[in-house]
Amino acid sequence: MDQRPRLEDVAARVGVSTASVSLVLRGAPGPSEQTRARVLAAASEIGYRVDRAASLLARRRRHQLGVLLDVRSPFHAELVEEIQVEADRIGYEVVLSTLTRSHDESRAIASLLDFRCEALLLLGPDASVTSLAKLAAQVPVVVVGRQVAEPSVDVVRPADDVGVAAALDHLISLGHREIAFVDGGKGAVASARRRGYRTAMRRAGLTSRVIAGDHTEEGGIRAGRSLVAAGDRPTAVMASNDRCAVGLLDAFLRAGVDVPAAMSVVGYDDSTLARLAHIDLTTVNQDAPAQAHHAVAAAVSRLDEARTDRVEVVLRPQLVIRGSTAGPSR
Repeated sequence: MDQRPRLEDVAARVGVSTASVSLVLRGAPGPSEQTRARVLAAASEIGYRVDRAASLLARRRRHQLGVLLDVRSPFHAELVEEIQVEADRIGYEVVLSTLTRSHDESRAIASLLDFRCEALLLLGPDASVTSLAKLAAQVPVVVVGRQVAEPSVDVVRPADDVGVAAALDHLISLGHREIAFVDGGKGAVASARRRGYRTAMRRAGLTSRVIAGDHTEEGGIRAGRSLVAAGDRPTAVMASNDRCAVGLLDAFLRAGVDVPAAMSVVGYDDSTLARLAHIDLTTVNQDAPAQAHHAVAAAVSRLDEARTDRVEVVLRPQLVIRGSTAGPSR
């Protein structure tokens, strides 16, 4: 029986992950100088020797994480920046593939596979569970921002029902009773937020009012115009994301509807747009740094530590109150 010290033995002696030990022994960036010194000392003390055959095989790895994102989403841009920070820290590269008008989800994912990415981080994908399971049979898959009931797919997501409920509780506490919701369309993320709205309104004993829309500024503008023209205008409206909420603000500004005096508006994402002084949008923060950290960790633990059990991390969103909400004027 082979009794030679293993990588796991070095990791246990130092109290760090096998991924960190591997980075040190490969001379890759990430671990601190103190950790490097402890790992090298422990390896020497227990007589650990690098398996040269395994090392040669490991060098054939590309250490690339493929990321699918919507190029038009400010929140996805923020997530990608945080993912890059995490990847840099542990010596991985990031390859991006974007959704555009001419580049749909299946093509974007195929591009990542063509680049031989070792694992995929999919930001808010709309692919079916069956499609995601087939993809996970090829490479580790982490879905970010959406619930997926598939044992082979790891998930990192916000509790959207909690985030939507926090926004509605805020509006209700201000005195609003007629609160509309601008839908985000057919996607899985939009569906989760729509369900959260209906559940929270029902729990509060209020009547739901869902307005057709999508996750774009144009969708928000169309919804805003329909609300302005309605005879039974609500006193507050929540949008399925910040881009849609910005479209609402634009439509209300052009129609002379004062926000928040005549209409309170809430978004979802706490994107960079929401934080601009002239927008000042009350919205729901999803903690992009935490999502990125857990998503990268899930992918790398499958690659470097041969993890096989499913990971699902559910983060609690936080409402950020700004200047787009106030009590109703009627």
